[in-house]
Amino acid sequence: MKIGVLGSGQLGRMLAIAAYPLGHQMSFLANSNKEPCSYLGVSYISDENSNALDDLANTTDVVTYESENTDVNIVEDINKKTTVLPGIKSLYIGQHRGREKALFNKLNIPCAPHQMVNSVKELNKAVDKIGLPAILKTATEGYDGKGQFVVNSKTQIEEAWNSMNGVESILEGFVDFKRELSLIAVRGVDNSHVYYPLVENTHHNGILRVTIAPAQNVSSKLQKKAEQYMRSLLDEMDHVGVLTIEAFETTDNLVVNEIAPRVHNSGHWTIEGAHTSQFENHIRAITKSPLGDTDCVHRFCAMINIIGEHGAIDKVLEVKNAHLHLYGKDERKDRKLGHITLTADTINDLEKSLVALEDFMP
Repeated sequence: MKIGVLGSGQLGRMLAIAAYPLGHQMSFLANSNKEPCSYLGVSYISDENSNALDDLANTTDVVTYESENTDVNIVEDINKKTTVLPGIKSLYIGQHRGREKALFNKLNIPCAPHQMVNSVKELNKAVDKIGLPAILKTATEGYDGKGQFVVNSKTQIEEAWNSMNGVESILEGFVDFKRELSLIAVRGVDNSHVYYPLVENTHHNGILRVTIAPAQNVSSKLQKKAEQYMRSLLDEMDHVGVLTIEAFETTDNLVVNEIAPRVHNSGHWTIEGAHTSQFENHIRAITKSPLGDTDCVHRFCAMINIIGEHGAIDKVLEVKNAHLHLYGKDERKDRKLGHITLTADTINDLEKSLVALEDFMP
């Protein structure tokens, strides 16, 4: 099939790498010819070609997207000419924190206390209702810690609101949690479902730095609960493709923070760590193919993001169980330049490898 991707970043790149062995062709909507996908298929350059979207739509059998911040109106236009998967409902909900929380409430999925705010007056009322500390976030566009302000005192309310630049926002109460987890799942057009194991994520300055897969000391009950929440979301949105849940593990529950209707950074370990990667399974889903096995190939895996600077890349290649993935990006502060996957059959081997690569972790 001919597959189009709205975006030309590292997620599109890894989707293409997974798609080609399955016999598919790839094309991308890009801003330039110097992006991670530039040499992996036809790039329709939106900045140079006013018909780029039409050209992409008219030359593909199915279109997918890299980011939940993709313009819904653009997807609606493309959907008149070709199929877009995941569908518009997933995109519409996944790009707005208020709509996410409303869906969680509808499906009885636990989430943080929250209130939408559109002014400093509304923020004051929300703080009175939810309490402090709390975190103020833009309703849309936020990622990797951007568009957020932690409010610890009422004296910060005006500063917090001003930092939002007047856009619709949401105040969320803090969740007392033990660790951050995520779950990646895939739903096919035939309503088939497959789930990867819960993984543990460590963030620094709002950016994912390390994922451990599977998360250690996860009970079958917790895994099942996460899968139940995921299934209700997949089916409610009629989602086709990969969906990600980011959640907090508390003392006695799982509190869902947000969803991402796409392949996800916390699933990069699946390239070497699972029988079928999240990227291949996304391609399988949107091309109406049978979904692949999500079981782990190794007992222990880890993923380390390479952020800002490439660092001592040769050191990665010296670690026997390390797999290096670079995205072809120029160095820039807080930019995701690549990732390292570690695979091991014992926890000691995994820990030794993590120590050997500690320079890549904050």
